[in-house]
Amino acid sequence: MRQLFQYLRTSVILCLLCLVLGWSLPAQAATQVDSKLEQQVLQILRDNPKAIINAVQGYQLKQQETLQQAQQAFLQDLKTDPQGVIGDSPTTGATKSKTVLVEFSDFQCPYCAEVHKTLKSVVEKHKDNLTLVYKNLPLTLSHTEALPAAQAAWAAKQQGKFWEYHDALFTNQKQLGETLYLDLAKKLNLDLPKFESDRKLAKTAIEKDVQLADKLGITGTPFLVINTENYTGAVQASEIEGRLANAS
Repeated sequence: MRQLFQYLRTSVILCLLCLVLGWSLPAQAATQVDSKLEQQVLQILRDNPKAIINAVQGYQLKQQETLQQAQQAFLQDLKTDPQGVIGDSPTTGATKSKTVLVEFSDFQCPYCAEVHKTLKSVVEKHKDNLTLVYKNLPLTLSHTEALPAAQAAWAAKQQGKFWEYHDALFTNQKQLGETLYLDLAKKLNLDLPKFESDRKLAKTAIEKDVQLADKLGITGTPFLVINTENYTGAVQASEIEGRLANAS
């Protein structure tokens, strides 16, 4: 009963806190605030700092547990149902393999461009027993061309030219922009009207990858997850060869 009382008290305090915060929003500037009630609420908050801290810590703990559960479920799916994890994402290397490497990447990220060189070499070396999966994670707040580049690559995928387009984007990373996207489409002999149409449809598919990354708590690129017979989890590019050697 005591725990229930503490929980109810905390809930009430948080609700009151939300009210106070709500009063400070610009959209509510015209609302007449009862200053006496506001002072009472603030006094409650001052008198119960521990309850506020406990509530925040409880929320953070719950968020962390949810994140860990999502990560564990993803790794389990990568073991038992890799095709489900792959979905419609572009792949290269072995058509079917017990070793799957999932890459979350951003075409404007300089670190992704460096890792691209490593992965290209690794896939060429292990093309018979490794499947590389590309997932989009455009960091749009810092990379203005990340999303347009991803959309262009997705459109190229619809005509079977994703990896050629993918490689060209990283090779010409400093020239990312509308001129490059169209030039690459022409060089790859893509159907330009279809390319333009598909670019407009790409955002939904890209958002699906972004939502998966958010669910897994992935905030930066490149991010790599590998599944071998002996290991499933996040990995650095420099570790991949070692993981593959241990799997063989």
